[in-house]
Amino acid sequence: MSAILELPIINSPAMWIIYLVAIAFTVTLLIRKNSKSKHGKTKRWLPRALIGVVAGAIVGFLIYLGGNALDLFGVELPGPVGTWAAATFAGIGLAIASFPHSKPWRKIVAAISILAHLVAGATGINALYGLNPTLGSVFGIVEEDQITLPDFNADNRQAPTQPLASTWQAPADMPSVGERGSVPIPGTTSGFVARDAGIYLPPAALVENAPALPVVIMMMGYVGNPDPTIISDVLDQFAADHNGLAPIVVVADQLGGQGDVDPACADSAKYGNAETYVTTDVVNWVNANLNVIQDPKYWTVAGYSNGGGCAAKYGAKDPGTFKNIISVSGEQYPGSETPDAVQADIYGGDAAAFEASKPVNIFQAAPAGTYAGMTATFTAGSEDPDFVSMATTVSNATQALGIATTLFIVQGADHGGDAVSGGLTEGFNVLYPVLGLSTGT
Repeated sequence: MSAILELPIINSPAMWIIYLVAIAFTVTLLIRKNSKSKHGKTKRWLPRALIGVVAGAIVGFLIYLGGNALDLFGVELPGPVGTWAAATFAGIGLAIASFPHSKPWRKIVAAISILAHLVAGATGINALYGLNPTLGSVFGIVEEDQITLPDFNADNRQAPTQPLASTWQAPADMPSVGERGSVPIPGTTSGFVARDAGIYLPPAALVENAPALPVVIMMMGYVGNPDPTIISDVLDQFAADHNGLAPIVVVADQLGGQGDVDPACADSAKYGNAETYVTTDVVNWVNANLNVIQDPKYWTVAGYSNGGGCAAKYGAKDPGTFKNIISVSGEQYPGSETPDAVQADIYGGDAAAFEASKPVNIFQAAPAGTYAGMTATFTAGSEDPDFVSMATTVSNATQALGIATTLFIVQGADHGGDAVSGGLTEGFNVLYPVLGLSTGT
């Protein structure tokens, strides 16, 4: 079962096999002779097949348009999603048209074909977004092996007196890439029930007498998984370009359960103490288990989409822990997609408490000097206008407070994987000299 769940389904043989199976079913259903009704009339197959295909394509495209018009998915779905929806339902329409006046075996093929087209369509849309690289991750199951952590050295936590990039000498046996896996982080203080966290250890963390390194606490989107794949791929490239140096990463689960509810980055009676889990339990676990520098200058809170809203909020509330923020396609504030429900469910209808939880308001209410030495990067895809607007709003607020702020638009990206990898790449371009991992400025 584990091998099946770990099956890659983006730009992989499995993806192309799924597409080819759907095409094979389509061809099988199309190749058919005309049939005769009980009254001896000829039932022409191709016109009926064409009607099924066209009707299905129209239904699929209308579902796409309706999803955007009603904002069912919280973001504007790009055009290629509409193409996939139309193609998927065109195949289903062909299958439905195949049932009348057909032999039993063809009915069975048509029924299986419906499933094949749904799987192919879901695979295509998933590949378009690039956020769920394995079959398991599509269903919220991240099958990363439990990672073996390096021996913890409590005496190796001090901030370096010089940038690591200028003092670090990589040993000859250092791995060329880092390691990623998972580890359970208990909700000791919060009581929050979280899924296993994703972990990334860069090459420099995998050698004997490894240096203490910066750390990133990352959160993914809703609905989503604490999957370290994208950020580890980005940082492996940075490590390759910087002598094996990169931050250690913990991808924490800010959603809990099966990842299908949104606690809005807060503590609540309904969804549990998600905020305390990340800002206390995960932070304490990092300090007790990972060889990271114990100085907020070297700590980054980062997130994508829902996680980006959390990152902005936690960075605003706790600059004594996090001196750096990366918000990739982040919400302007946690709960921005369903504010009425969040105000009712999370804050018990208390509008003032909800307003006070929003990152911009937290930043603006803080005393002068609170954010001295902080660096913040906000990114969004150029084809994701709502999130460009949100990133602009929050970045304007941080810049007005004197925080070293970068706003970066990932050209050609929407709200998918390209926006995540592009946004993280820019975030670490900004942070590498700040964290002493490069000698640039």
